[in-house]
Formats: sequence, structure tokens, C-alpha cells
Amino acid sequence: MNEIPKDVALKICEEIRGINCGRWYSFYGMWCWGCYKFSKGDSTKLCFSNNPENRGCAQVNKRYELATQK
Repeated sequence: MNEIPKDVALKICEEIRGINCGRWYSFYGMWCWGCYKFSKGDSTKLCFSNNPENRGCAQVNKRYELATQK
């Protein structure tokens, strides 16, 4: 798997968070809410940053792979 550029990972994260924002009752809605809440908006503490290649979030990874396969 290729490294996800930080700016791309952040953009994907924001898109996913926007979708999941209203889904607080779902697993991914709660995951995004918790990730953002506990990071306090610091992008270096978001889940995708938990891996040196910005691959710490399964949702970001999946969306990046789909976008780069085209």
C-alpha cells in the first residue's frame, strides 16, 4: 500500500466526517466523532496519523484506494 499524502488524507477525513456527522448512532459515526473530539482538531492526532504512512484509519484507506484505482 502506498503512503497517503497528508493533505489528501486530511481532505478525505473531512469528507468522511461530513458524511458520518449525522450518523452518531452508527459505528462509523461514533468512531469519527470520537476521533475528532479527542484529537481536539489537531490533524497530527487524528486516526489516519497513527501510522507513519497516514494509513491509520480504515475509512480513509478504503476511499483513497478507490480513488487511486481509477
